[in-house]
Amino acid sequence: MSAKSEPAVPAHARIAFIGGGNMARSLIGAQLARGVPPAAITVAEPRAEARGALAREFAVPTFSDNPAAVAGADCVVLAVKPQVMRAVCTALAGPLRGANPLVISIAAGVRIAQIERLLGDTHAIVRCMPNTPALVGAGAAGLCANRHVDAGQRALAERLLDAAGIVRWIDDEAQMDTVTALSGSGPAYFFLLVEAMEDAAVQLGLPRDTARALAAQTCLGAGHMLADGTETATELRKRVTSPHGTTAAALDTFEQGGFRALVERALDAAKRRGAEMSAEMDTRQ
Repeated sequence: MSAKSEPAVPAHARIAFIGGGNMARSLIGAQLARGVPPAAITVAEPRAEARGALAREFAVPTFSDNPAAVAGADCVVLAVKPQVMRAVCTALAGPLRGANPLVISIAAGVRIAQIERLLGDTHAIVRCMPNTPALVGAGAAGLCANRHVDAGQRALAERLLDAAGIVRWIDDEAQMDTVTALSGSGPAYFFLLVEAMEDAAVQLGLPRDTARALAAQTCLGAGHMLADGTETATELRKRVTSPHGTTAAALDTFEQGGFRALVERALDAAKRRGAEMSAEMDTRQ
């Protein structure tokens, strides 16, 4: 039985980043760490100081002009804020016409159909929702593709994003707002919990630096156990919760305070805000 053939992907696809912010920087760094040559990556960034920093840190070609950056690119990453996506895509529609690179958007709340209306509906487009742990190589990204994305381009999108963490394909784009609420915004929920744990420990008498170190390391260790994948969160929670013990007392207090319902309402609020951001883009001139 022959091995399944892998989709063809260029050894070093030419990747253009529109926007040189933190997420773009994390993806650029991850590509270079994988052996992609700096010359295969271009970055368009309007701020001169940021362009200089990108060139010094990564030795990649930088541009103040978006069309110049995308010339000859196999993949264009739209790493800009949702508020400026309309202007960016409108300016790129002409330069990208006929070239048809893979277009990857990492802007929250911006639908594939909205990008198609701005760039043209023949482009291969992947909508991506990464998160900030990508900055330390521990990101989680949901990906959704339109009908024009072929197997090689899916592999290219995966290779770009999984260099900074894990990726999961989402078949129904409507679920991308849930991905945004879960993993896109999720790091902030985690930081809030650690912040609250630290503050509570200080109120109970621990020095601030000790409380901070213990809270951070505890969450790091718990995260490693969960990421190992051999046991679910439910199984791990049960394993560390002795009947009538200290952990059980704390968890009972969480439950009495409606912790699960609160988390559900929080994710629903984030999901609804994602849909609102999409609607706002349709009305923005």
